[in-house]
Amino acid sequence: MSTPNPQLDGHGHLKHFLTIEGLSRGLLTEILDQSEGFLGVARQAVKKVPLCRGKVVANLFFETSTRTRTTFELAAKRLSADVLNLNIATSSTSKGETLLDTLRNLEAMHVDMFVVRHASSGAAHFIAAHADPHVSIINAGDGRHSHPTQGMLDMFTIRRHKGDFANLCVAIVGDVLHSRVARSQIAALNVLGA
Repeated sequence: MSTPNPQLDGHGHLKHFLTIEGLSRGLLTEILDQSEGFLGVARQAVKKVPLCRGKVVANLFFETSTRTRTTFELAAKRLSADVLNLNIATSSTSKGETLLDTLRNLEAMHVDMFVVRHASSGAAHFIAAHADPHVSIINAGDGRHSHPTQGMLDMFTIRRHKGDFANLCVAIVGDVLHSRVARSQIAALNVLGA
């Protein structure tokens, strides 16, 4: 008997996005297909859709980031969510508050989703394992482990330019051994049939 995927709810829908590993081709394709539908939002006069109206998204960036944090903030706002950007440098984590205590304090404020970037591999998995059942976690990069959203953004770009992944040969240049993005790209390319 296989272990259930902790990223999926009881109906097989994505609850957390922690890693590409363990997700099906159908689910990754669905993510790419749904992403296509949001391309036009940035060109609308009102750059918002009401998909997440009434939801609270907390960005927890324990590692510095410019592009990733701002794109998550912008995406949440374009989906009409209320966004909380926790400044880690001025938060109680600087006084020794644990990751779990930070999670519990923000859950008490009825946060619906956490976007987490952390230097420790597995941090997003840890938070997902301890989060309230109604809370979703998105991994925005954890140590050397995974960066599934960047990996999927790259798959989105490849698909828009190449059409599909069949017989595609992709070279990844750089420090592939230590790159969480490369790990996510390789996993996604394998699942999608490249």
